Amino acid sequence: MNIYLGADHNGYALKEKVFAYLAKHNYDVQDVGDKELDPEDDFPVFAQMAALKVLGDDDTDARAILICGGGQGMCMAANRFHGIRASVVWDPYEARMTRHDNDSNVLCLPSRILDTQEALWQDIIDTWLKTPFADAARFRRRNAQLDELA
Repeated sequence: MNIYLGADHNGYALKEKVFAYLAKHNYDVQDVGDKELDPEDDFPVFAQMAALKVLGDDDTDARAILICGGGQGMCMAANRFHGIRASVVWDPYEARMTRHDNDSNVLCLPSRILDTQEALWQDIIDTWLKTPFADAARFRRRNAQLDELA
């Protein structure tokens, strides 16, 4: 599984920790930016880069993790792309449900909540990465309806 990681200035510090964590656990992770802390950067740029990487990847299970202050901005930007199912997640239960029911391929994390809670964000990421999509007919139908909206 290829994982694309992006963050704006509000998520930069957490992105660096997440990158180290994923690399340590032997995930194929690529940092799409920002590459340095820039208080003037804008989250849509990084959401777009990650979304396009996920959509253009030959790996059918490519995913992205996006981080900003509240997670909402990254989620809104990523969900503009047909085929992206981004979710803001703040606990392991939501991580499991968004994978199981929605086949989420982009995880958006709120750094204001998670930056200092290492065990929590690690649990969220592990749960999200390891939970399979249930692939039930109703879930596939709903995902197809989402794609029609994009």
